[in-house]
Amino acid sequence: MGKIATPIRRKSVQLPILVVEDNIDQWTIIKSALAQCFPEVEPIWLSDADQTLEYLSNTSPNKLPLLILLELCLPDQESGLALLEAIKADAIYRQVPVVILSRSQDQDVVSRSYGLGITSYIVKPTVYQEWLTRFYSFRRYWWESVTLPQRPSKLKQNRS
Repeated sequence: MGKIATPIRRKSVQLPILVVEDNIDQWTIIKSALAQCFPEVEPIWLSDADQTLEYLSNTSPNKLPLLILLELCLPDQESGLALLEAIKADAIYRQVPVVILSRSQDQDVVSRSYGLGITSYIVKPTVYQEWLTRFYSFRRYWWESVTLPQRPSKLKQNRS
């Protein structure tokens, strides 16, 4: 009997999602849940506002992440909100949907975040299985229901 040919699996292009999270334990959980729920995603981890702004400014507009998952407490909410404000103030970055991942359920923080232009606000689950459930729902919505904006083709000099 001959051998059965095994198809060669090619690594497909990974889609970048930026995860801004300052807690390594939370990052580990998010990374694991993303790997299970979004296998085609390349999560890019940054842990503070300065790193995030530097990363975005050094990334060409056509290679920006498809989504930004942002923890507001970097290490405090004001830092996260200031980062969000900076992202949404830039003509190129503001096109990238920002989803807040936070433990806070404070309605003032939620309202302020939406006022600054977030796309969604997700309260972080406390149990890993809830993370998976949340991310599977998130995947169905973002990958199967929503049409994401095309990456901007403008040069960075054209920002306003």
